[in-house]
Amino acid sequence: MDSALSDPHNGSAEAGGPTNSTTRPPSTPEGIALAYGSLLLMALLPIFFGALRSVRCARGKNASDMPETITSRDAARFPIIASCTLLGLYLFFKGLTGGRGSPASGSGLTWPLCSEIINYEFDTKDLVCLGLSSIVGVWYLLRKHWIANNLFGLAFSLNGVELLHLNNVSTGCILLGGLFIYDVFWVFGTNVMVTVAKSFEAPIKLVFPQDLLEKGLEANNFAMLGLGDVVIPGIFIALLLRFDISLKKNTHTYFYTSFAAYIFGLGLTIFIMHIFKHAQPALLYLVPACIGFPVLVALAKGEVTEMFSYEESNPKDPAAVTESKEGTEASASKGLEKKEK
Repeated sequence: MDSALSDPHNGSAEAGGPTNSTTRPPSTPEGIALAYGSLLLMALLPIFFGALRSVRCARGKNASDMPETITSRDAARFPIIASCTLLGLYLFFKGLTGGRGSPASGSGLTWPLCSEIINYEFDTKDLVCLGLSSIVGVWYLLRKHWIANNLFGLAFSLNGVELLHLNNVSTGCILLGGLFIYDVFWVFGTNVMVTVAKSFEAPIKLVFPQDLLEKGLEANNFAMLGLGDVVIPGIFIALLLRFDISLKKNTHTYFYTSFAAYIFGLGLTIFIMHIFKHAQPALLYLVPACIGFPVLVALAKGEVTEMFSYEESNPKDPAAVTESKEGTEASASKGLEKKEK
């Protein structure tokens, strides 16, 4: 789920729990700057390292590590599905529980997930990671501490950028364009997005306290950034890195351009939010920057055609595998014919 960048430092309720009638004193400028800078850094880390890992993931031959490829049809449907999910969560909190609790996971996913776990081969590294993540999980369940929340959020974002692959730039534009409208509508048009983000007790957002300097680790006046504002632009940036590599020019021009565009877009979001003291739909600023900057570079370099014709096949799609084999066989047969001639 995507979420706006929210700033409750002006006395509104904290981002991690239901709204209450108490107000908090304004945070110090130093605390606000620390919170904003930390959110920016936490957003950049999974995008940068997730993009690098996505290259290795795309080249991997292990079936368990294969990426999930998003097609243009998936991209077109995603904003609609996200809107239905968001509205459902909002109605759940407002009508059924009065803002308390969180929805349970769908039982229909239980058996496939168990089947995947049973068939998975664990090594020593996996067991160590399982033990450490279990400790963090218990910590989060018992305390709902913001550090544990962020550890899960960073892990989810890193894996999302690494394992979710767009099949081409056009699909990325469709996805980002649809979520641009989705984000703006649900933040500016209604109070649904902010209400769900504040009420949903799950690591679906990155948070950082603006009163950390005053209260230490027990601070509770949070600024927050939804994971969707990290993962969605992140998978587009990762696609541009793989496009850079496909050009075989030993440069990462489009990756660095889009990465800088993300920094600019998120920085602009924070600036606007701080000036107007209102939650902002981060994709309103991130989408034009992350699409516009690389396209301008492509226009300047005369590589627009190459950018929009770059295509990645889904390694899990039997049709794509069959087409790849047929293409290889055709190339081999042509080579034999040339040798015979």
